[in-house]
Amino acid sequence: MRVLVTGHRGYIGVELVSVLRREGFDVVGLDTGFFDDSDFRAPPDEVPALDLDLRDVTTEHLRGFGAVVHLGALSNDPLGDLNPGLTYDINLHASVNLARAAKAAGVGRYVFASSCSLYGAGADGHLTEQAAFNPVTPYGESKVKTEQQVGPLADEHFVPVYLRNATAYGVSRRLRADIVVNNLVGYALTTGKVMMMSDGTPWRPLVHIGDISRGIIAALTAPADAVRNQAFNIGRTQENFRIRQVAEMVAEVVPGCEVSFAPGASADARNYRVDFTKAETALPGFTPHWTLRAGIEELHEAYRRHGMTEAEFLGPRYYRLKVIRGRLERGELDNDLRWVG
Repeated sequence: MRVLVTGHRGYIGVELVSVLRREGFDVVGLDTGFFDDSDFRAPPDEVPALDLDLRDVTTEHLRGFGAVVHLGALSNDPLGDLNPGLTYDINLHASVNLARAAKAAGVGRYVFASSCSLYGAGADGHLTEQAAFNPVTPYGESKVKTEQQVGPLADEHFVPVYLRNATAYGVSRRLRADIVVNNLVGYALTTGKVMMMSDGTPWRPLVHIGDISRGIIAALTAPADAVRNQAFNIGRTQENFRIRQVAEMVAEVVPGCEVSFAPGASADARNYRVDFTKAETALPGFTPHWTLRAGIEELHEAYRRHGMTEAEFLGPRYYRLKVIRGRLERGELDNDLRWVG
């Protein structure tokens, strides 16, 4: 099957491309290249790519594809807050347009990387796919509205699937240090402190990017009737942790470090636990492999072997918002986040 992967040079995308190719998929990418200077240890796979902005995709660009895997987005809450209007343009309007163009081009399957952040400030207990939406950021709101607007496009021939991924972690050739597990391990190794930015009480569901890739493979290969217009929380129910628990586990793995709080650390409105039973039982072919402890060990070993320093880790390279701000300040991007020149 020929598959278009948007965001194929991003944090999840660079590793997903390798997995898809091993599984025999013919992969074509689409990526703006914002983070092409952010390689960690090795460059991404070289694959054919459409040289255009996600916002400019038309039906003609998508002819001949069997599926679209849509990862491309302004991908985290601080980056979304930089310009909420652009978050909606890229994460919502472009995502819906991509689905419409895919359907018009005869693409059979549209796998959308949604997020558990759409649950936002969650209620007590573990939230299933039937839980109410309560996003607290433009990023979370964009995920809710994309699912709602793509849903009516579903029919016998067009199969959208929504993968509501837990908070991701894990080693990638396009490393991100601005997500909680990756951040805590990096701080611990390079500074001797497991630095918490909140008071440590919020709950988070966590998932390794390898298991996100497994969810995507399952969404691509499952029978259409099993996944058509269905949402699946992607993770493992036992992998819900308080941030304090994550920090303590990091301290157990990384020698000689201590748990500490960043100046001004306070409660975080994003606080939710998620139930992943549906994906584990009703998404054919999906079997998550990773535990948080194993992921922390993987990150620690990768950082150590790389020789990660405090200056490198805390610098702009692995922080999405810092990279974008740097490109804006240097005039490489305009205020609409389009390349200049």
